[in-house]
Amino acid sequence: MVAVTRTLTVNPGSSSLKLALVVDGRVVDRATDDRWSGALDPLAAFARTTSPDVVAVRIVHGGDRGGPTSLTPAELADLDQHSALAPLHQPAALRLARAALALLPGTAVLGCYDTSYFTALPEVAAALPLPTWLTERHHLRGRGFHGLSVAHAVRRTGDLLDRDLAELRVVVVHWGAGVSVTAVALGRPVSTSMGFSPLDGLPGATRSGSLDPALVLGLLSTGEYDLDRLRALLIRESGLAGMSGTSGDIRDLARARRGGDPSAALAIATQTRRLAREIASARACLDDLDALVFTGGVAEHHPDLCREVLHSLTHLGLPVDPPPAQEIVERGPSAAVLRLPAREELEMDRQVCAVPVVAR
Repeated sequence: MVAVTRTLTVNPGSSSLKLALVVDGRVVDRATDDRWSGALDPLAAFARTTSPDVVAVRIVHGGDRGGPTSLTPAELADLDQHSALAPLHQPAALRLARAALALLPGTAVLGCYDTSYFTALPEVAAALPLPTWLTERHHLRGRGFHGLSVAHAVRRTGDLLDRDLAELRVVVVHWGAGVSVTAVALGRPVSTSMGFSPLDGLPGATRSGSLDPALVLGLLSTGEYDLDRLRALLIRESGLAGMSGTSGDIRDLARARRGGDPSAALAIATQTRRLAREIASARACLDDLDALVFTGGVAEHHPDLCREVLHSLTHLGLPVDPPPAQEIVERGPSAAVLRLPAREELEMDRQVCAVPVVAR
């Protein structure tokens, strides 16, 4: 066994790649590509210069895994079964894991799963309104994603509010290329907007989010679209990109909206309106609210969009304006608002440091 002190974290998003070296709980080196093409070269270059004790790879869908696992060839093959449910993330993460195994022979490579946090969801939140025989036969349940981001955000919120996690009631908004809202009470998730897959819930950069199932069935019944075409439409060609007709990148759309583009304006307004509605829904799952937390790339860099959401939520006792800077508490009549950087790498390091790591 080796004591983990130098963790190389590998965090592929649907549109980015973030690499970090975490030493004793602090990031000492990082490399980020916000418009990552899927190349393995950045990992190879970073791994050569960092000499890690362990590699932690963020993997979106871990099935029922409740914590980090060693990424053996058999484990990777099993995780690949979930790729169809998370095609923007899972295949890339598994490729990066295999590359890490090849680049760093003898170094433990572990998977840290976004779904692990949500294995604690109460049954009423995870249950799907389908026939029991169907859910049991195919092991169908609501899961939740962005768990690594949410876990860190809740922990950091407790620090900033000087509150114990066991008494904290928080709604966390992860707002990046993918968007989700999670209600957390007493240290455990009680509801989340994403369910069976990351396609559920709010519209994202290219994902549609929740739709009336009859719409999908209707398109399928026309015979014009097979399953592969519909999958591409809903996952890669919808959301902000589909509505605007130009881009799913919020930076591009914000510029276009300022220039008077009505399609960009409608795309952003649709996302922010639905986000406010989802936050209100999450609040209904809590007996009280201590804080609303915005995290993720959009939340970090676009406080103006956070403000647009907050203006629809004054009835929740929240301030009308977000904090002017990150990691500052803005207090409202009943609850606080925070903007926090997404620090999945710190949560990944925390998780792998809590388990014995055995070199391959």
